[in-house]
Amino acid sequence: MKEKISLKQTDPQLYELIIKEEQRQREQLQLIPSENYASKAVLAPLASVLSNKYSEGYPGKRYYQGNKFIDQIEKLAQERLKRLYQAEYANIQPFSGAPANFAVYLALLKPGEKILAMDLASGGHLSHGAKVNLSGQLYQTVFYNVNPQTEKLDYDEIEEIAKKERPQLIIAGATAYPREINFARFGEIARKVGAYLMVDMAHIAGLVAAKVHPDPVPHADVITATTHKTLRGPRGAFILARSELGPQIDRAVFPGGIQAGPHNHVQAAKAVCFYEALQPQFKDYARQVIKNAAVLAQKLQEKGYRLVSGGTDNHLLLIDLRPQNIDGRTAALALEEAGIIVNKNKIPFDPGTAVKPSGIRLGSPAVTSRGMKEAEMEQIASWIDQVLQNYQNKQLLEKIRREVVAFASSFPVPGLDS
Repeated sequence: MKEKISLKQTDPQLYELIIKEEQRQREQLQLIPSENYASKAVLAPLASVLSNKYSEGYPGKRYYQGNKFIDQIEKLAQERLKRLYQAEYANIQPFSGAPANFAVYLALLKPGEKILAMDLASGGHLSHGAKVNLSGQLYQTVFYNVNPQTEKLDYDEIEEIAKKERPQLIIAGATAYPREINFARFGEIARKVGAYLMVDMAHIAGLVAAKVHPDPVPHADVITATTHKTLRGPRGAFILARSELGPQIDRAVFPGGIQAGPHNHVQAAKAVCFYEALQPQFKDYARQVIKNAAVLAQKLQEKGYRLVSGGTDNHLLLIDLRPQNIDGRTAALALEEAGIIVNKNKIPFDPGTAVKPSGIRLGSPAVTSRGMKEAEMEQIASWIDQVLQNYQNKQLLEKIRREVVAFASSFPVPGLDS
């Protein structure tokens, strides 16, 4: 590959590791719902001269000179992003989801003020006020959970908690919740108690862009998201908001936040990502993501697996492995031996720990990007079942691994093969 000739000559050790990772991505089935494949067009700016420039500040208001074209790139990305979500304001500088969330807290809250968010154990995120996270140390956090019976959000209960606690900020959004979120209801609750509504749509950004998931933009004061999950962009994040909140969010990202100079090469890759998401074929992709997750869920249920909340409405599903007498860590390691990549994950009200939880989390975005559809999901479900039923059988795991290699290698990897 021409673009790697210089690296191969300069640092052959690192070059070989990258080649091995390329091979791994071709030969394994990537089912972690927060991971995806970026196109060659998205990857191209990441290895460009844009990495050479420093550009603290915003277009037209930089602290360094020489940013004429960087300004144009950032503006282009902002306009595409606003058009994609029909948003009034956009900031594309956050490096990842957690810094984007923290910028919102800095913009809208004072230290010690109160946040209402989904509990980590029910599918929330560390940066939503977990006590081990800086967000939980600088702000008071109270949590809502899913209903113990349905394992779905109970909006009446959330409203009661909000009325009792009177938070300044309510967070809707999750990292491991397999159902649609009623953003309209969250907006009503926030208005009743005089709170800002922040939606973290990191996982579902691509689904929202394609209009296959409820849209938070009409209901939220501010929205954060990452660009590398269902949106199929580079590693990064962005913030959307009502226009009147824009200036204080800009100040919170820079200079008041936890980052300084933006990554210009990543901003350009985000611009490509937003362009791709505006194309009609992206809607086809997002619809297939939903279909594939539903089929994967159905086939696993038919084989006797209990899915948290009884299924999925989006791109991910959680399997409760207690009926199989296997923990999530053991399951994830066995599946990796067979070439199937998932992650261990706590389930709601999990008696296990984060290190040894009762469940695994898997999703359809990456395999859908490779062109896999319903029939392939049925095959994948069969392999998952075989592995989990025979996780101590090393010979069987090796046999399945070889089958997975042959299967996966017949589907192109975006960014590498197409």
